[in-house]
Amino acid sequence: VQLQASGGGLIQPGGSLRLSCAASESIDSLYMMEWWRQAPGKERDFVAFITNLGSTNYADSVKGRFTISRSVVKNTMYLQMNRLKPDDTAVYYCKARKQGNVYWGQGTEVTVSS
Repeated sequence: VQLQASGGGLIQPGGSLRLSCAASESIDSLYMMEWWRQAPGKERDFVAFITNLGSTNYADSVKGRFTISRSVVKNTMYLQMNRLKPDDTAVYYCKARKQGNVYWGQGTEVTVSS
């Protein structure tokens, strides 16, 4: 499975961005898709997941601000990020799980700064 993340950029605090993660195959075949992020000098942290049944979960730090979703038609997962804070600055990675295997996409960089 190949994953291609996009949508990052420079945004002011309080702004919004939508990240996309396009998969090379039907996402219905993927048990779970996830977003992770890695801030400069820190470990990679979990952000959110969505299962093939549509169940979702979020890190406490993004609950109420971020929304994960997916489009089976477009084979793409999304992360809508609202009310962005400087602490959200990181490289965002998408991840997929299928039949016991884990696949990572390349990151897309998000910088929240005035």
